Amino acid sequence: MSTMFSKTDADILRELAKQVAVIAREPGQAEKAKLWQSHNDLQSARPMVLVFPEGAWREMLPRTAMRCAPGVAQDYEYDLRVRLYYHEHLPDDNVIEADVASPIILHSTGWGIEAATTRPDETEGAYHIEPVIRSEADLDRLRIPQLTVDWPATEVRFAAVQEVFGDLLPVERVGVTSYGLAPLDFYAQLRGIDQLYLDLVDRPEMIHRAIGRIVDGHIAMLKSLEAQGGLSLGNRRHYTGSGGTGYTRELPAAGFDGQRVRICDLWGFATAQIFSEVSPEMHEEFALQHERRALELFGLNCYGCCEPLHNKLEYVKRIPRLRRISISPWADVVRSAESLGDRYVFSWKPNPAIVAGEQWDPVAVRRGIRDFLTQTRGCVVEMILKDTHTSRNDPRRMWEWVQIAKSEALAFAGG
Repeated sequence: MSTMFSKTDADILRELAKQVAVIAREPGQAEKAKLWQSHNDLQSARPMVLVFPEGAWREMLPRTAMRCAPGVAQDYEYDLRVRLYYHEHLPDDNVIEADVASPIILHSTGWGIEAATTRPDETEGAYHIEPVIRSEADLDRLRIPQLTVDWPATEVRFAAVQEVFGDLLPVERVGVTSYGLAPLDFYAQLRGIDQLYLDLVDRPEMIHRAIGRIVDGHIAMLKSLEAQGGLSLGNRRHYTGSGGTGYTRELPAAGFDGQRVRICDLWGFATAQIFSEVSPEMHEEFALQHERRALELFGLNCYGCCEPLHNKLEYVKRIPRLRRISISPWADVVRSAESLGDRYVFSWKPNPAIVAGEQWDPVAVRRGIRDFLTQTRGCVVEMILKDTHTSRNDPRRMWEWVQIAKSEALAFAGG
């Protein structure tokens, strides 16, 4: 047995893998995969439903419940237990597939400058950004990261993972399967939020120079990964954009040779959450026009996360091959539906406070989902509960949300 996995850890992992393999063979998994393909190809049969507990996982499946040693073995244990938890308690439209990923090992030289923060004693408390870019001269410290795929280390890991799982679940060497960038959000971590907003008026050229440099860095990293064979197809159950799955018949793009994955074979993603309250014109000038330079390289694209985009959609829709748009809890649903119609995936994020408040009100949840589905009739809709920090130690709230959302989606499709 490889030194990466002890005999005890391997036995635990193999037992979990056997359970996942059985679930993955159920007909319902393949049916969901086909539904996602049609959905992402804008031929949706019904609204799709996903839940990503994120911060609430620590209340549902805490790391302290893991039996494997911390490190690589425990990471695989956690992944497998998450799939089993979905099957037992969160039967949304996430597809449970029979596979195990062995990721490539990447080394990066970094950006040459790192964010600095002052953090509170509370584990989940807010933090203060300490600006590390204080003048335009500091932009010279921003370097384009150099990425290197460590193929020998990658093969060592693959062999170890194959030894544990290979006869139970297919093991796949996995590179970068989708790519996201948030240049304004990253720059805000270096410059400071308040100063960034002041610079929009006082130093616009400084922002353009910085964001241009950051986007250049992302493009260089992408092309380096492509040249080194560090990209992998992300058109299955892969998490895509700020929520959604990668299933589609439109990727890989035409001309794929079945071996070397290109940037144009992937989903791309960008967001500028820090521009939530910035005007549409400034969003276009300082964010979108730069982000499009990177997004034009991808086969399909997603845009947005928590920032409300309802009054910016005419600019957002200029992104080439745009497919999925995030409509956040703070966006105007009716205006968004009128703008998107059936030409884009309407990726709705209900307010996660519904599972985090003092009281859980399933009647109000059902009413809210029904209202949303009525307002978006004719759109290609997915409902994604995410960005949750807690469920008040009551996981049943998540379970019931899935049941309600799925039942309403099926009823809406049937009606």
